[in-house]
Amino acid sequence: MNLETRVSSSDADGHVVADDEGLAGVDTPHERRARKRRLWIALAVIVVAAIIASLMLSGGEENVPFAPTADGSSDLPVVTVSVPGSATLEGTINATGTLAARREMPVGVVGEGGRVVSVPVEAGEWVSAGQVLALIDRSVQNQQLGALTAQIDVAQADADLAQANLDRALQLVERGFISQADIDRLTATRDAAVARVDVARAQLAERRARNAQLNIVAPSAGLLLTRNVEPGQVVTPGSGTLFSIARGGEMELLARVGEAELQQIDIGATGTLVPVGTDDEFTCQIWQKSPVIDEQTRQGTARCALPYDAALRPGGFATVQLASDISVATRLPESAIFSDDAGSYVYIVDAEDTVVRRAVELGRISDAGIIIASGLDGTERVVMRAGGFLTEGDRVRPATENEG
Repeated sequence: MNLETRVSSSDADGHVVADDEGLAGVDTPHERRARKRRLWIALAVIVVAAIIASLMLSGGEENVPFAPTADGSSDLPVVTVSVPGSATLEGTINATGTLAARREMPVGVVGEGGRVVSVPVEAGEWVSAGQVLALIDRSVQNQQLGALTAQIDVAQADADLAQANLDRALQLVERGFISQADIDRLTATRDAAVARVDVARAQLAERRARNAQLNIVAPSAGLLLTRNVEPGQVVTPGSGTLFSIARGGEMELLARVGEAELQQIDIGATGTLVPVGTDDEFTCQIWQKSPVIDEQTRQGTARCALPYDAALRPGGFATVQLASDISVATRLPESAIFSDDAGSYVYIVDAEDTVVRRAVELGRISDAGIIIASGLDGTERVVMRAGGFLTEGDRVRPATENEG
């Protein structure tokens, strides 16, 4: 039989030292402390990970502690409920649109036109009714006016001569020197001469009226928006619009709103308008709704009138918040409303603390929540959060939002 003999050696001082093979399976105190430290670190990491996972699953909400109850319901899940009630709600509709003159008046050549002598106005100025916007050269027309004035004098002289001839003939007809036929002829001559005087005067008046139309004038008082003519330019009735005026300086926003939203806006409703690029707010009032809907965009136009302000420039872009119809309804946060193929619904908790699904019809959406058009009367206990983890028929322990 072979016996294994372990030999120990001693150091110089006589102490016994174990050989390397004998030390291989022995833990030192230092190694044991290091192993315990690593174990505690691993346990701490696991605990922290469990806490983070719990917070992520609960959405960071504080759970209501399970208090023992007489009927043993402490093991039921706690859900946050609220009785929303109902209130009188004024709807708002947000829209965008373009600023424009409420009544824009295009101004062009009314008369025969001609060469523009001067333009004494500039865009952006206020003009009064009848104010001259552009002067047209009338040197030729003035000569025509003088000729027509002279024609009146000629016609009047002929009429005076015809009247004198008729008067002398009437004195001779009693003596038998002039026949009645001659009297009729002289009378007709006199009448024709008088008529020519009237024609000459009418022609003179026409010329004066045409000369008055040579100048381009403002048809009404307002803000001059555009000027498209310069001195020296030759204008005619076919020259198009030379000036445009916003009557009274009144502006409007052509707000584009959806087909359904257009029905909710009443004539006379007010809105708050903010031009793009500014923080200025203006109050406008709906005065007309478009009678037609665009087939492509399914939108209509609501025209919102504004008084004049230098910050309002036609053609600019603006946003507007319009007041729509007033209704008595319930409003819920988005977290309480769900939807599937059957439509929108909420979960309510009945008197037996059982979850019941209730179908609802949604109304307008605002920053304060979603209006429930039908399905709730406001007295129900509605599940506010975590409804996605519930199923109809579940028993729960409801806690109102101000509990715990």
